Amino acid sequence: MANYTTQIPELPSYSLSPRPSLIPGVSDVLVQLLSPVAAYWIVSLIFHVLDVYDLCAEYRLHTPAEVLKRNHVSRYEVFRDVILQQIIQTIFGYAMAYFDPEETVGKEAYDIAVWARRVRIAETHIPQVLAVLGVNAPKLANSLYDSYPTLAAALAGGNYANSSVFVPWELSLGKLIYHAGIPAIQFIVAICIVDTWQYFLHRAMHMNKFLYTWLHSRHHRLYVPYAYGALYNHPLEGFALDTLGTGFAYLVTGMTVRQGLVFFTCSTIKTVDDHCGYAFPWDPLQHVTSNNAAYHDVHHQSWGIKTNFSQPFFTFWDRILGTTWTGGDVSTRYQKDRIAAQKKVDADNAKVESSVTNSPATDPATAEVQAKASQQQVLKTDGAQVLREERREEQEAKKNLRSRPRRKTGSFDPRSTFASTVPSLHGRSTPILHADGAH
Repeated sequence: MANYTTQIPELPSYSLSPRPSLIPGVSDVLVQLLSPVAAYWIVSLIFHVLDVYDLCAEYRLHTPAEVLKRNHVSRYEVFRDVILQQIIQTIFGYAMAYFDPEETVGKEAYDIAVWARRVRIAETHIPQVLAVLGVNAPKLANSLYDSYPTLAAALAGGNYANSSVFVPWELSLGKLIYHAGIPAIQFIVAICIVDTWQYFLHRAMHMNKFLYTWLHSRHHRLYVPYAYGALYNHPLEGFALDTLGTGFAYLVTGMTVRQGLVFFTCSTIKTVDDHCGYAFPWDPLQHVTSNNAAYHDVHHQSWGIKTNFSQPFFTFWDRILGTTWTGGDVSTRYQKDRIAAQKKVDADNAKVESSVTNSPATDPATAEVQAKASQQQVLKTDGAQVLREERREEQEAKKNLRSRPRRKTGSFDPRSTFASTVPSLHGRSTPILHADGAH
């Protein structure tokens, strides 16, 4: 191998110009802010069609009867509050973008050359690294030079015939780092920031009675989540949890406007999917990470509300801090909730049928169809067994009631009445956080 000297090539010059918009006549900032909103409603509409026409019922986490009877907020209120949050986050995003410098193009070749230059500098240390491993780099390079001249030059410390320019593989590696490596790192760091931000703020809202009562309890009026209820929050909570969290991740990682467009849109779709109410075996978003609709749905139940705080991407904080649901199989719990909701629907239908003054404007046909479908879904699995368990529990409760001694009449004690009333007025944290009917 000839004796060449290692040189570090000079960086190319560049000239900057404003970046052309993705859509002619529409700024990239506006596209960035509106794309997550559009994605939210497009994906939600798909799941809403499945809900309304009761399609893919075998993959539903809850029956239509549960949606009707267990939720404590109307679909209109959910729609209204989601629109309000999206208006707030769009205005805030546009205001923040006003202070950002205009994005430019023309420096890409320079940035790629910077990474190629770093590769060349790293090559100069290869002989020393090989020497530590007991390998004679010059001797190895000479033996490889005839067959693999480029590899030989790299092993010799970047001693190329023309060291004043970058060789093709250095530029290719520079392009790979610039176009794929750096964006991948930015996205991974942003995901970790959002997951960390949302986990601790979300958990704080469950641990602090004031924050839960005045802010987060609104989201938990949806005991049976559905897709477009994903961003149903108190406006302050939505701003702090979603808008500030993702905005902070975007700024810290130094994403471009178009990178932010992809990140915000993907985050939104993932959030909708986590609240969709379906456990599809073919949905990649539900299998890439362990945080999916089934995982988050446990958190929306009264018995799982103090677990599974992680959202929207991964569950590492739940695992690290021990807040993952550990109560075992939840199928029986879900089945009891389905049966209880179905009983309420059946009772309402019986009242409608037996009413003499039934309003002509009331048409329970759709509700009856969904109720029958729900009933079939319940009976397909462990419905009969759960019903037997409920009957046994009712019989035991009646037996215990009969065995209690009767109170004497006329023994009213105002002090005991006051003592039993005061805890119910002041110790409301448990029912607020756990009871199925609390808001």
